[in-house]
Amino acid sequence: MIYVDADACPVKAEVVKVAERHDLPVTFVANTGLRPSRDPMITNVIVSGAFDAADDWIAERAGAGDIVVTADVPLAERCVANGARVTGPTGRVFDPANIGMARAMRDLGQHLRETGESKGYNAPFSPRDRSAFLETLERLCRQLNTDR
Repeated sequence: MIYVDADACPVKAEVVKVAERHDLPVTFVANTGLRPSRDPMITNVIVSGAFDAADDWIAERAGAGDIVVTADVPLAERCVANGARVTGPTGRVFDPANIGMARAMRDLGQHLRETGESKGYNAPFSPRDRSAFLETLERLCRQLNTDR
């Protein structure tokens, strides 16, 4: 199963393309509406507008044998702790070896933004990011198929 933190996710189409190739079901989870799909392998879940509702929904279900796509480091941390394979939309993999540093850097960045030391601008999503994501998701799907 591939779980996607779908609010503002720039790689939904890419997830579907790779998932179809590997015959993996996909669940898009969001606080807002999602475009319906006729594909029986795709499920859309709309959660309440409560803060972190989508994150909580995914973290409660994702575990070993699943892939999670999210840019949210705290969600990635929860999913890694549950044994899921996790990637961001730029192809960045979160795993037990790097999630602690990723969380520390995220928390530092948040602190710097809150104190006005940093403006917190993110680089725009690029074609290179999309390509890196496709490579990473393909690799993670192959790993899942090998582990089955």
